Amino acid sequence: MNYFKTFLLLVLLSLLLVWVGSYVGGARGMVFAFLFVLVMNFVTYWYSDKIVLRMYNAKEVSRAEAPSLYSIVEELTSRAGLPMPKVYIVPSSAANAFATGRNPSHAAVAVTQGITNLLTREELKGVLGHELAHVKNRDILTATIVAVIAGAIMMMSRIAQWSAFFGGGYGSDEEGHRGSNPIAFLLMAIIAPLAALLIQMAISRSREYAADRRGATVAGTPLGLANALLKLQDASRYHPMVANQATAHLFIVKPISVEGFASLFSTHPPIEERVRRLRKLVESQELRVES
Repeated sequence: MNYFKTFLLLVLLSLLLVWVGSYVGGARGMVFAFLFVLVMNFVTYWYSDKIVLRMYNAKEVSRAEAPSLYSIVEELTSRAGLPMPKVYIVPSSAANAFATGRNPSHAAVAVTQGITNLLTREELKGVLGHELAHVKNRDILTATIVAVIAGAIMMMSRIAQWSAFFGGGYGSDEEGHRGSNPIAFLLMAIIAPLAALLIQMAISRSREYAADRRGATVAGTPLGLANALLKLQDASRYHPMVANQATAHLFIVKPISVEGFASLFSTHPPIEERVRRLRKLVESQELRVES
């Protein structure tokens, strides 16, 4: 069901992009939007992992350099039936982790120095199990496509906003453009990016829940992941990570502390709900054992 929901949301996001492109530039705008997304997806598919790892100064480590971390990743990949990914450490005292790479054969998992100091081995196994679940589910590729399409919608919406302020849309009605009404043009420029954000949020949250469940099962420690999430939430409040907003969705918890009304638009589900589901998973496993 989660995969079907993700597919439908991706289709909806793509249709929204086509609509914004046609509104801003008619048929030519629609074609430009489509070609832009194709090019950006090609670039991000091949190079997004290198870009993100370099952005955070991540350093690849070997078994000799980080034996405990490396052995956990090795154990979990064996259980999950995955190739061994590259292992990186981010030189940051903030506590967080992320995975990147276009597919399981070209994947990398990265943890901050802070998370290795904060979590127990069981909790770290839960976190790394979650990240490897993203790799197995190919969520990284999905997240990349979503980010590119949503970014294109927001970019074109900004063009529409400036166009509305300075005289309306491009072209004329005879050319099939619908941007001649500046009020309608401005409304579209405001509504479209909000809709894109909501769709992006729905996809991201759905994939986070799925990764929690699969990762905790692979690690054999749902409570370890639950405890880790609570520790990471507290750590992010008092010591938020300096992170780029465009890559915030990659991390296991949102690196930038968000509370109040703004949390409604977070790409990450509430930690409390994630913990509740993990504890429920433990209860269901106990019931199966008893029966």
